[in-house]
Amino acid sequence: MNGLNLPVWLNAKAGAAVAAPLIIVMLLAMMILPLPAIALDVLFSFNIALSIIVLLISLNTSKPLDFIAFPIVLLVTTMLRLSLNVASTRVVLTEGHTGPDAAGKVIESFGHFLIGGNYTVGIVVFVILTIINFIVVTKGAGRIAEVGARFTLDAMPGKQMAIDADLNAGLIGEEEARRRRSEIGQESEFYGAMDGASKYVRGDAIAGILVTLINIIGGLIVGMVQHDLAFDVAVKNYTLLAIGDGLVAQIPSLIISTAAGVVVSR
Repeated sequence: MNGLNLPVWLNAKAGAAVAAPLIIVMLLAMMILPLPAIALDVLFSFNIALSIIVLLISLNTSKPLDFIAFPIVLLVTTMLRLSLNVASTRVVLTEGHTGPDAAGKVIESFGHFLIGGNYTVGIVVFVILTIINFIVVTKGAGRIAEVGARFTLDAMPGKQMAIDADLNAGLIGEEEARRRRSEIGQESEFYGAMDGASKYVRGDAIAGILVTLINIIGGLIVGMVQHDLAFDVAVKNYTLLAIGDGLVAQIPSLIISTAAGVVVSR
């Protein structure tokens, strides 16, 4: 057994190296290739579940370095939402004339849940959720990360001198000093990465608003011009699909933004 050579793809490090490019390729493929409604249902459900898992992990961390991979998770989840927005927009514009279930049951369910028979109320509530996510949560988390990165960088020399003083006084050993120096470096890198990753989340919130407007306006044009739908039917179909699509993207975005705020404010 000791002489058994495992394939490269079974090695943990090699698997991690292969997984990252595959994820990027899959996200790009979702933007380019048309997806069926059932695939959108699965991916939207996965996106919501993933955001809840990330929030639960964030709530159970005692310090930011306990979730040091969070900037990468933030970037990947943001790209996933953007890819799903592009894929769902394609389905809404091409198949929206067939009915409210054209883009899958998840989007239809969220649309019916938020609108509740009153399209004006649904649009207003969606706008409020978007404003809360964009102005309050996302902007606040980004500001915390920015200030945290600045103060962590400014405090590095003092922390390094304190470690050297403890080491020279014999209060800590060489191994402990090395561990503390490494932790200081990781903390600085973490806040710097979070400062950059938070810009992606803020841009994602803006993109969500634009995608919803495009779905409504573009849907009305496509429905009435290409498919000869009556104005009231086009408004009903495409508004429901646009609001459902926007909500199913904004809820995970709001959850991830909250998780980011929880992590950087520890």
